[in-house]
Amino acid sequence: MEYQLASADIAQALDALASDHERIARALAQVGYPEERRRDHSFATLARIVVGQQVSVAAAASITRKLVNALGGDLSAESVLMCSEEDLRGAGLSRQKVSYIQSLARAEASGHLSLTALPELSDDEAIAAITDIKGFGEWSAHMYLMFSLGRPDIWPVGDLAVREGFKRIQGLKERPTAAQLKPLGDLYRPQRSALALLCWRFCTAEPL
Repeated sequence: MEYQLASADIAQALDALASDHERIARALAQVGYPEERRRDHSFATLARIVVGQQVSVAAAASITRKLVNALGGDLSAESVLMCSEEDLRGAGLSRQKVSYIQSLARAEASGHLSLTALPELSDDEAIAAITDIKGFGEWSAHMYLMFSLGRPDIWPVGDLAVREGFKRIQGLKERPTAAQLKPLGDLYRPQRSALALLCWRFCTAEPL
């Protein structure tokens, strides 16, 4: 499947939603179109998702730099499997994240996870393939499908900023839980990825 979450795709999807939903039109007028966040479709991107779990953006960037250095500049399954646990820990990874990165590397090296096949899978199949790897939950899979595979109809209800942005855009009194937000997104199929990006932007952007 081709990448369908480039800037032009996002704008087209949000224009379509705005024509049917006044609150989305109003939000767009306030903060403008979100930019695309394209990431490489690669082992390295999946590994960076692990590194970034439960740490700040700055901390994740620092750990990633140290990890790449520890691996001789090559963030790949092969280099991870050749690296000692001590050196991986020395890059700033917790013991738990070391086990996650190693599990990811083994999955790719063994063919259990086929990065070549992943773009050809349906959304549900791709999510299942990623979450089958230790350390990867639904949120991680959603991020990969949106930003590396460019899937246009992902609804990452596990993301706090998406829930908060949706609350503000819709004028809700309370931020919905993940379980509450899931069915609320049905109205916006098949353009939920673009709406999620608008929710993020609404939380962080200055009004135009």
